[in-house]
Amino acid sequence: MVAQYLTLAHFASVRRHRASCATNAAHVPPWTGSGRDGRLGAVDKRPRSTFRIPGWRRPVPASRGRAALAILAIFAIVGSGVALVLQPGAAHVGPVGLGGSPASSARASIAPPLPGHEVYGFVPYWEMDDSIAEHLRATDATTIALFSVTHNGKGAIAATQKGDRTISGPIGRQIIADAHALGRRVDVAWTSFGQAKNHKLFASDALQGKVVASLVALQADLDIDGIAVDVEEIDATDIPAYGAFVGRLRAALVAAHPGATVTATTGAGPQGAALALAATVAGADRVFLMGYDYRTASSEPGASAPISRGDGAERSIAWSLDLYAAAGVPVGRTLLGLPLYGLSWPTASAELGSPKTGRGDIWVPRRNLASLLNPGAQASYDPVEDVAFLAVPDGTRWQAVYYDSPRSLRSKLGLANALGLAGAGFWALGYERGLPEYTGLIADFRAGRSMAPDPSLAAIAPSGDPLAPASGGTGSGGAPPGAP
Repeated sequence: MVAQYLTLAHFASVRRHRASCATNAAHVPPWTGSGRDGRLGAVDKRPRSTFRIPGWRRPVPASRGRAALAILAIFAIVGSGVALVLQPGAAHVGPVGLGGSPASSARASIAPPLPGHEVYGFVPYWEMDDSIAEHLRATDATTIALFSVTHNGKGAIAATQKGDRTISGPIGRQIIADAHALGRRVDVAWTSFGQAKNHKLFASDALQGKVVASLVALQADLDIDGIAVDVEEIDATDIPAYGAFVGRLRAALVAAHPGATVTATTGAGPQGAALALAATVAGADRVFLMGYDYRTASSEPGASAPISRGDGAERSIAWSLDLYAAAGVPVGRTLLGLPLYGLSWPTASAELGSPKTGRGDIWVPRRNLASLLNPGAQASYDPVEDVAFLAVPDGTRWQAVYYDSPRSLRSKLGLANALGLAGAGFWALGYERGLPEYTGLIADFRAGRSMAPDPSLAAIAPSGDPLAPASGGTGSGGAPPGAP
């Protein structure tokens, strides 16, 4: 509880800081403008969106009200959507085998439940090389989710896809064996991307049955503990069938393996909240809220996963958590998914907030160790969006990198604690290889240690820790993000 109170005090302090930024032009970041993409312009003095402090009741912002209406509209379109997902498996009222408490609405009480400290880490197949097993053994994750497999037109696992070949091959099986030896769980992520593919699946009870049977067989073959359901690009009218599918899959997995679980991976917007609600009503053990990609390569520069926004836009981690709470998604089954990557854009200057001069790109830390240690790079930190910033010289121009460092992730993990979430997760383990500060942070969160700001990170980063740059200091030296 002491750690939780320290975290809440930190967030209250940050909230006051952000409120002062909104009313004092001297503290407003220079890139704050009137445009949604943060282009330079007139100073925007509107209050920033802030995360919720438990016990503090604020008026419902207009943006949250609109988002809640959007969620309701989705269910209005599909009629009695929630009722339709109450299929076999929906009798389940709490997480099984993960040590969580029965589900409760984020709005049911003023005080949040005690936080869990689960760590759910996705490992994409392109990170499964000769060194990944050793790295994962050293990473204190509760669950490793191997990404990913999909189905073919007949409902069988698409065995020709590289994901299935890698996961079912020697490296994937080694990861599973290592995790079980350490008392950890392993899921396999099943993906279904594209509106046409999803409509075909959810319109056919027979095809769904074949996919469920294929996933149950995969669970038995690999001796895994559960399935992560990752359905993206879905028509609102298919949400009830999606919920029914989640319940059907969970019932089949549990029948074959009583400790099996289903985790639903859902987006950060209104439809993601609707999917999360449908999945939890149907019995999903966990929801992985993808709290990233609020900016993409086509955006103006800024954080992929801001707690709040410096450009006046509403979409942020705080906004998503409010959406999920408004929808009634149980906090005790919610994992806050966070990025272990960043974004880089070409810019004309090294200034934080400088506009882009071209399209951005995904920036993975382990692939850019030279940039992190570049003596000519200029490092700083954006306290409004909670993101590390690195300007790397690139000929006569600069590459502006906004990435989540251990310092920025600490604030977001503290937010998960403050709201009583089941834990947090990461996309993607492996992206931080060679950077032990990340591994240490994950271990601290898993152990329930305080996520209050580390005083050592407020000064210039110590030698050997290029990932905790200080404000104004100098650094010491469509596919899933990071996919090749």
